[in-house]
Amino acid sequence: MRYDPIKDRLQAWADRHPVLRRLFYGVLNVLFLRAWYVRRLVRKLLPRDRPVRVLDAGTGFGQYAYFVARTFPLAEVTAVDVKVDYLARARQFIRQTPQAGQVTFQVDDLTDLMVEGPFDLILSVDVMEHIADDEAVFRHFKRVLRRGGHVVINTPSDKGGSDVQEAGEASFIEEHVRDGYSPADLRAKLERAGLEVVDVRYTYGPYGATAWRWLIQRPIRWVGRSWTSLVLLPLYYAVTLPIGLLLHMLDLRSENDTGTGLLAVARNPSEPMP
Repeated sequence: MRYDPIKDRLQAWADRHPVLRRLFYGVLNVLFLRAWYVRRLVRKLLPRDRPVRVLDAGTGFGQYAYFVARTFPLAEVTAVDVKVDYLARARQFIRQTPQAGQVTFQVDDLTDLMVEGPFDLILSVDVMEHIADDEAVFRHFKRVLRRGGHVVINTPSDKGGSDVQEAGEASFIEEHVRDGYSPADLRAKLERAGLEVVDVRYTYGPYGATAWRWLIQRPIRWVGRSWTSLVLLPLYYAVTLPIGLLLHMLDLRSENDTGTGLLAVARNPSEPMP
């Protein structure tokens, strides 16, 4: 089952009209628990009463750049990615919104980052599992982050975060160069880059992992086998969506001892670290 072509095809459908693109972003924000965690954290970290600069590092579909621009009218967002087609589609959508003047899209490789800081916040949502030289990326984050600024990293954990449960098992999701991080591994790499780790926590605990299987994994597998299954998804979600959203809320309020996702917050120290 190939996951990424399904995402690309859904994105192409959403490009038919700005309303469909907004609907597409809304569906991603509802179905994917990571969006609940990331948006909650961004609201805590960013002020609303002064201008801020945000780097969306690996913007993908562009939904987080759009979220930041809409939520923080004084924010200036730079959204970078290596996928030219993704950037073109996101740019085309943003140009048709009131946030057009807040968001800049550009091609950039995080391992050889060319964009200039300083940024108040760097977002990296489900990106690092795709990059082999992750420590080079973290060093660049340190370089372009202002003193006291924060980095938010959401990524799969090594507890089945890429849907890999046993050694040698193939990932449910393509393009991953690693199956996930342990908290200790991610913390150590961030600290070696000169960043001060504020928090690393598991997400997608028992509640969230169950919601993932019901809301994402099963439907994607069905669509991967036959696109005609799309006609049945409204009926499926009519039953499962209320339960899945409840599971999301429970996961968000839980202190997970383990989970298939990791959410890390680090800051650029105000003073050099010893």
